[in-house]
Amino acid sequence: MLGMNQTNPAPAGDLIKDSSEATFMADVIEASQEVPVIVDFWAPWCGPCKTLGPALEAAVTAARGKVRMVKINVDENQELSAQLRIQSIPTVYAFFEGRPVDAFQGALPAGELKKFVDKLTALAGDDGLGAALEEGEALLTEGAAVEAAQLFAAILGQAPDNAAAFGGLARAHIAMGELDQAEALLANAPAPMENAKEVEAARAQLALARQAANAGPVEEFRAAVTADPANHQARFDLAQALYACGDTESAIDELLELFRRDRDWNEGAARTQLFTIFDALKPTDPLVQKGRRRLSSIIFA
Repeated sequence: MLGMNQTNPAPAGDLIKDSSEATFMADVIEASQEVPVIVDFWAPWCGPCKTLGPALEAAVTAARGKVRMVKINVDENQELSAQLRIQSIPTVYAFFEGRPVDAFQGALPAGELKKFVDKLTALAGDDGLGAALEEGEALLTEGAAVEAAQLFAAILGQAPDNAAAFGGLARAHIAMGELDQAEALLANAPAPMENAKEVEAARAQLALARQAANAGPVEEFRAAVTADPANHQARFDLAQALYACGDTESAIDELLELFRRDRDWNEGAARTQLFTIFDALKPTDPLVQKGRRRLSSIIFA
């Protein structure tokens, strides 16, 4: 039987809170790994803010823990507002899994706010196949890629639009070394799911698998970096080789160091590669959470 899997609601006291530059990472970036987080940028002198704020809070409260809300006073957090390019208020951002996924400016009527919140709750929603999907993920983790592929295919037989199963099937092909099959599958992703996070994760894993197939020897690149720490290409190649060997943490470390040294090198290749690795991993993976925090600290330093 394909089981149900429900999202646990957030405690009522955590649903709506004031935040600041000091707590933004915890209140928004990290918290959005669990449920979508709406960020309301406002100021005491802003007339429309006085209308939007309470209406948005009401919509969040009505969602019963499926989304959270954070309020940022732009007068008291000017540096953060500048970093996020807040041009006027009220401005509302929505974050999910550490990234902005939606936004709007100005006050909206209650009906539009409900639609905004409903769209966010759907991002973290469940389609009733949670238990089977978890079993498929467990099979992949255990190295039983063939069995995982069969299970994901069975789920798709019952729910053809299930993006998690579609992405899981592609990742199973990748785990079996069937990169061409995975690429063909992803290239033909149905329109409703082609940009789903699960499908994007599979694309990221495929890109990394392609890179790994062509990665050079770790020690050769490590020696080049030791000889010349400013050799950005060697450090980038070292990160790819480390990932290919299964040392994801060290690969992230090298890419963060490259980004710290020259964030614009090769059109921001270090940051792009970091996001590819983050997308390929689970959002709750400690390596992703730690890596995103360190990347943000470099960006906001």
